[in-house]
Amino acid sequence: MSREWPAPAKLNLFLQVTGRRADGYHELQTAFQIIDLCDSLDFDTCADGVVRRGTGSPQVDPSQDLTVLAANLLKRHTGSRQGACIAIRKRIPLQGGMGGGSSDAATTLVALNELWGTGLETDELATLGSQLGADVPVFVRGRSAWGEGVGERLTPIELPERWFAVIWPGVAVSTAEIFQAPELTRNSPKTTIRGFLQTGGRNDCEPVVTARYPEVRRAMDWLGRFGEARMTGTGSCVFAPFFRQDEAAGVLVGLPEGWRGSVARGLAASPLLARLEAEQAARRVDLG
Repeated sequence: MSREWPAPAKLNLFLQVTGRRADGYHELQTAFQIIDLCDSLDFDTCADGVVRRGTGSPQVDPSQDLTVLAANLLKRHTGSRQGACIAIRKRIPLQGGMGGGSSDAATTLVALNELWGTGLETDELATLGSQLGADVPVFVRGRSAWGEGVGERLTPIELPERWFAVIWPGVAVSTAEIFQAPELTRNSPKTTIRGFLQTGGRNDCEPVVTARYPEVRRAMDWLGRFGEARMTGTGSCVFAPFFRQDEAAGVLVGLPEGWRGSVARGLAASPLLARLEAEQAARRVDLG
């Protein structure tokens, strides 16, 4: 058993919808901030060739869990005959806009590529991951990044060191619902990394979500009393940045009933990269 592979969450520091393609997908601009709020995955590899999920979210059918889909995709792509049982400990809220499912899929690809010895390079793993979701490549690469296209065109970006107060207000929001909403603005003018760093940008999905989900609006208003509140992705989690950990923690005192709060640190590099390095170092020691 190979334990404690982290799958970190992300925050979209801004999200602008700049167009819609003929295939129905949306053209976006965003800044992905990796944070230290993580799910944790254990992998028990086996020779029977079967991929199964052990523990995981009861709200997700095990056969449709992105970790299972990711493992089977890696098997088909590489021709591996190995199998695995995947156990997931969830901390990232489902359908909260923090990329939990995509991150779990990315960690599965990275971990099993190493444990199965399938030998794919990062670029190939990221391309493979894009078949599972637009956010998967940023988690495979493990760096905070500027994203364009449907979110798959990534440019490394240096972001200021900050702490975040993150609130999940007890509701789940469907990404498909928001991107299909007729009231969603789809013609925001394109910006640049420099422009974002100067102005902070905005989230075009925010007015759609807060109008349809009053509890998200309530969370935005509540957090806005303490800092610059913003929604991540298509919601429902909201966040505000702070310079110190104690500032972020202080905000979450007295959180309304039914909400869940986390203090998260912004990271330049994903803890998944360090876990992979540790696995590779241990393997080198085992080989003598």
